Amino acid sequence: MTQAPDLTCTAFAGHRLIGRGTPQDVVAAVMAAAEAGEAAVLVFDDADARPLEFDLRGDLAVVRARLAPAAAVPEKRGPGRPKLGVTAREITLLPRHWDWLATQPGGASVALRKLVEAAARASEGPDRVRKGREAAYRFMTAVAGDLPGYEDATRAVFAGDADGFAAATAGWPEAVRDYAAGVVAGERSEVG
Repeated sequence: MTQAPDLTCTAFAGHRLIGRGTPQDVVAAVMAAAEAGEAAVLVFDDADARPLEFDLRGDLAVVRARLAPAAAVPEKRGPGRPKLGVTAREITLLPRHWDWLATQPGGASVALRKLVEAAARASEGPDRVRKGREAAYRFMTAVAGDLPGYEDATRAVFAGDADGFAAATAGWPEAVRDYAAGVVAGERSEVG
């Protein structure tokens, strides 16, 4: 598993939270749960609730070494302005789009960058909400799919119904409920 240096994760054994922190911090609890024969040990990336898999072969030191963040690989130089982080890629536009871009101050590249930045700013809130809902669905399906109220909680997440979500998850184990609520709110690393 190659990881970013700031990656944090949360591990569950069934419905019980067993670890939270960097993969190097969490792997000891994951190994202990696996060795104890606990079923359904799952680890989630706190950034997007995607499941992470650890290669648990070997002792704890070997496993932790495998989980260490990868050293930075020097970037391959190609077209564009690599020192500025600019990469050249191909896009396809209609002739009228190219004509309009040609008339813009600074040329096509500047105009396209401005358009992309404006669109990214405009969709920041809705994108964050959508990503939070998708992450909550991933987590809840994996950990809470067998809990009472799962379907109602899922509907509430996608409807943006916080009260309905709270009601549907009221009987869930606290760690599962709190993590799911944090995922929906986009506060995974600050949950519980």
